[in-house]
Amino acid sequence: MKALTLKNKHQSNATIVSNDFIDHYMVKASGEFVKVYLILLRYINDPCARLTISTIADCLNDTERDILRAFHFWEKAGLLHLERDADDKIVSIEMETTIPVPVTENPNAAQMMETQVIPDLSAVLTEPAPAVPAAPAVSAKQNTIPMDSFKAQKEIKSLLFIAEQYLAKTLTKTDIETITYFYDELGFSADLVEYLIEYCVENGHKSMRYIQTVALSWADKNITTVEEAKMSSMSYHKNCYTVLKAFGIHGRSPAPAEVAYINKWTNEYAFTMDIIQEACARTIAATHQPSFEYTDSILANWMKKQVHSLSDIARLDIAFQSSKKTKKSASSKKPPITKANNFQSRQYDMDSLEEQLLQSN
Repeated sequence: MKALTLKNKHQSNATIVSNDFIDHYMVKASGEFVKVYLILLRYINDPCARLTISTIADCLNDTERDILRAFHFWEKAGLLHLERDADDKIVSIEMETTIPVPVTENPNAAQMMETQVIPDLSAVLTEPAPAVPAAPAVSAKQNTIPMDSFKAQKEIKSLLFIAEQYLAKTLTKTDIETITYFYDELGFSADLVEYLIEYCVENGHKSMRYIQTVALSWADKNITTVEEAKMSSMSYHKNCYTVLKAFGIHGRSPAPAEVAYINKWTNEYAFTMDIIQEACARTIAATHQPSFEYTDSILANWMKKQVHSLSDIARLDIAFQSSKKTKKSASSKKPPITKANNFQSRQYDMDSLEEQLLQSN
């Protein structure tokens, strides 16, 4: 029998991805994180590459903050090491040449981990979560995957694994029910639930109650994608920063009660930031200190008077000054009260008095 000749067309313009990465890590990471890892692989052996966080963000159409989140994720997973300078800025990235296989990939170990981390998952996927409040009305669910499907169960397991990494704890049964609630009842996609947890943790909040509050707020705003959530988050931070700056407050984040006022002014009152800033300025002028309550009274009054712009406020000011002048003019026409006329005048019958005087004589 004639021997076979094998020919190999060497591809120098190729990036090799380890099977262990695909089997053990890719399925548990978000698509954005995987893309960042692939970009690093692409340029790791390119001596001419001048890679920066900014260029990666531009290449993937992400923010630099998104890229940093991916770096931290893969560092926690043990696939790369970040070297930082004295200012805690990343100066180099060392990628592992050999992908470590998680010890839990042993079938018995994996089964034990799944039993511990995800107790009674089948019950969680089919039973309602009584501890979670009813969801607000959402116009349309982005996630329409049946909860009893293999894909849904796989995504839920992945979300629970990711949540444990970010929260740095073993999830309780209530935590599992709450995350499942985001996915099933609120209709959040797996990517949106993951970003929700990342967003809250990065802002210093690991409480599941806080995460749930943010999720309900997003559902109330009909947020169904990560992009919409990012825009909402940017708007929230911008509004809070603008109000604190208008009050002359620096170096701290707004308290929950203050955030409630800001949300009330922007959502319920539907005022633009220029109007809110004007109310803050008038508060400082009147009270000489920040007062969210005083500002709220100003804005509530403007809402009743159908203020929609700064020109409407100027119109109210003119009307107020005109009314004030009218009242002052009316008060100036009244005769001044003096000692000479500060009594009620009396009427006398002079003829009668003269007759009485003659009779007395």
